[in-house]
Amino acid sequence: MEQEVGLIGFGEAGSTFALAGDWAEAAHVFDSSTDSPATRAEMLAAYAQAGVLPARFLEDALDGVPIILSLVTADQALAVAQSAAALIAPGALYCDMNSVAPGTKQAAARAIEAAGGHYVDVAVMAPVDPARLNVPLLLSGGRAGQAQDRLAALGFANIRVVGPDVGRASSIKMIRSVMVKGMEALTAECVLAAGQADVLDEVLSSLDASEKAKPWTARADYNLDRMMVHGLRRAAEMEEVVKTLETLGTGAAMTRGTVERQRAIGALGAKTPPDGLTSKIAAIVDAARPAQAAE
Repeated sequence: MEQEVGLIGFGEAGSTFALAGDWAEAAHVFDSSTDSPATRAEMLAAYAQAGVLPARFLEDALDGVPIILSLVTADQALAVAQSAAALIAPGALYCDMNSVAPGTKQAAARAIEAAGGHYVDVAVMAPVDPARLNVPLLLSGGRAGQAQDRLAALGFANIRVVGPDVGRASSIKMIRSVMVKGMEALTAECVLAAGQADVLDEVLSSLDASEKAKPWTARADYNLDRMMVHGLRRAAEMEEVVKTLETLGTGAAMTRGTVERQRAIGALGAKTPPDGLTSKIAAIVDAARPAQAAE
């Protein structure tokens, strides 16, 4: 590899990327877990396995490198960017690959850009294992094209620039997670209750029988149509589902949210939904504005 890279964080993502790309001593790594007696031995073993250069201090990982990958926990992403801003080399690319809100990335970008670095919003769109360097990456920011070239040189093979504005890539990831992580939570809420009620096989068989694969545009259009027409009735039904789950003692947090969303859209009174998903979205948003203004 012809370029050096600074890694902040050497958990699953950082270690996976370094090993897959065979970055070895071209990677200068700082991870605060090395400072903890409880995790120091584990971190040193991970460094040795990947052959990377461990940095005792953050400045050692950033010194003179042209590209920095931030791969820390979400709650530390902004603080790390602010710390890096005091140390980053002028013109270096700071690729924030953490799963945080667009506003968090914009705040981090302000710190990095004010210090003379170039901030790039990177959304990692799938688990890094087993995809490794083939994991889909979405990039946004004024230097996203330059970062694309640098990341490709590191071995990343599935990169797409989605725009010049910091926050756009993370918006795609965060909003997509509403569905992906929400479905995981709904799955848990459903099967835990079904298991407790001893009807798991019947519930899953019923879902298999009723599920018809559709593109998400068609599926979302249909779902909004049903909520606009039948939301109030469905909210009342889901209130009974909440009672069922509470009786079973398995939890109803997601289902309570379903009650609120169904009721809110049903209460808008849009009994003749317009054709098309974008038209339905606009109708719901427009109808909701007077109610929000009155609150």
